[in-house]
Amino acid sequence: MTSTLRRRPAQRRSVERVERMLDECALLLDEVGYEALTTKEVARRAEVPIGTFYQFFHDKQGLVRALARRNLEAFLQRVTERIAVADLEHWTDLVDLAIDEFVGMKRTTPGFAVVDFGEVLPTPGGSPVEGSKQALDGTHDNNTVVAERLRGLTVELLGAPAAPELDRALLVAVEATDAVLKLAFRADPAGDPALIDECKQLVRRYLAGHLA
Repeated sequence: MTSTLRRRPAQRRSVERVERMLDECALLLDEVGYEALTTKEVARRAEVPIGTFYQFFHDKQGLVRALARRNLEAFLQRVTERIAVADLEHWTDLVDLAIDEFVGMKRTTPGFAVVDFGEVLPTPGGSPVEGSKQALDGTHDNNTVVAERLRGLTVELLGAPAAPELDRALLVAVEATDAVLKLAFRADPAGDPALIDECKQLVRRYLAGHLA
C-alpha cells in the first residue's frame, strides 16, 4: 500500500504527536467539516509546530487518509475483540456483530461520520468528496480494501475456503452494506434502526449462498 505518511514516527514523542494530530483532525471534522478543516488549525490544537505537521503529512488529504486507516484498524480490532468474548452460534451472528460495531463507531467515534474508511462525506450518508473513494491505498476502491481485510477474518474464523468466489461475495456484501447504511444515516443522523435491521437481513440472505 502507498504510505499516507511522509515518514513514520520512530520515537515515542513523535508517535504521540502524530496520534494527537489524528485525534484533533477527527474532532475538527465533526466541528467544522472537511472543507473547513485546515492543517494550521490541526497543528495548533495538537500543540505541534506546523513544520512538524509537514514532517509527517504531505497535506490535509494525507492526514485524512491516515485517519481513515486508523479507523479501519480500530474497527477490525473491535470486531476481533468482540468475537473473542461473544457466543457466536452461527456465522450470521458475525454479520450482525460487524454491522453493529460499524454503526457504533458511526455514532460515537470522533470524525467517523465524516470519514470512516476513506470516503469523505460532507453530509451524513451523502455523496463522497471527489477523489476520496481510493483513500486507503490510493489504488483500489476503499470497499475493495475493506473486503480484503474482512476476508482474512472470514477465512480464519469460519474456515471458509479461500477462493475467488468468496472474494467476490464479500466485496458485494461490503458494497451493499455501505449503500444501505448510508441510507440509514441519511434518514436519521443516529442511523435508522429499521434500515440497519434491513441491512443485516440483506447481507445474511446474500451470503447464505456462499457460507451456508
